[in-house]
Amino acid sequence: MTRAAAPPSTALATVESPVGKRFDVLGLGCAAVDDLLYVSSFPAADKKVRVARSVRRCGGLTGAALVAAARLGVRCAYAGCLGTDEQSQHVARNFSDEGVDISFAPRLPEARVVHSTIVVGQDSGSRNIFYEDDGMIGAHPTLPEEDVIRDTQVLFIDHLGMPGNLRAARTARSAGVAVVADFEDEAGPFFKEVLSLVDHLILSEEFARRITGQPDAAQAALALWQPARAAVVVTCGANGCWSVSAPTTVAARHHAAFPVPATDTTGCGDVFHGAYAARLACGEPLEERIRLAAAAAAVKAMHGQIPRRSVVEAFLRANPHVGTPPAARVGNDVA
Repeated sequence: MTRAAAPPSTALATVESPVGKRFDVLGLGCAAVDDLLYVSSFPAADKKVRVARSVRRCGGLTGAALVAAARLGVRCAYAGCLGTDEQSQHVARNFSDEGVDISFAPRLPEARVVHSTIVVGQDSGSRNIFYEDDGMIGAHPTLPEEDVIRDTQVLFIDHLGMPGNLRAARTARSAGVAVVADFEDEAGPFFKEVLSLVDHLILSEEFARRITGQPDAAQAALALWQPARAAVVVTCGANGCWSVSAPTTVAARHHAAFPVPATDTTGCGDVFHGAYAARLACGEPLEERIRLAAAAAAVKAMHGQIPRRSVVEAFLRANPHVGTPPAARVGNDVA
């Protein structure tokens, strides 16, 4: 008699950090202030539309990922640049409120955080983002000290402050610290060098296809694989994601998304990244990292808020079989 496979656990593991590690996840990239305007639906050009509500939140590729990881119970720190302006101070207060350590974040008059105005169509949950990114943003070229980078389990970077990202990634890899990255722009200096140092590469389908020239997410994931990596994940929103990892490096595996009614998809990718980094710090296997990250992103899409650990655990209990087991794809064949 064949025994049915047990459903995946819905309880999130607790981090047990190696002796001497100060942080579980250290982020160096973009932090942002997001002003969100919610409208019933996107208007045609040259039309007026009433704003249903407006909200100011903190975000950014790295900023939102760190908050997501912190809300899942791991020890996080932000060591990217912060300015002395009001928006930087707003971000600093938010990090402190969320339990994200900012003691190693340089405070510089020339530094800024990204400011975004985001229009969200409530009928679909989709959005348009208008952003400003003047000033020194993201990783500092020479800070934090190398000992701080070595004193973490996971380094999180994005494409802002590439000279600093390159230095930090080299330090992390030499010390056996995992590097998780979220890139959206390949035009900056040192992009290829930094890309080669990332061992947990998580990219959107659009960006992955753009930098590889591949026709779909599965083939893009395979093209981005290299032996020095631990995992490549290409996310496809409601269509789930594709992953490649050792020892199965000739196939990309599909992981289903959780089907939910989306009201606001802003920051869902950032939440996915942060949840992945958090569970990587906990030592969980790739499939569980991806499943938890997909669940956290789904809850964010439903409710518009970065979820806390208890909420994600409840969601997983209500959806015990979604997202597992993944299917394997080789070339154009699905196994």
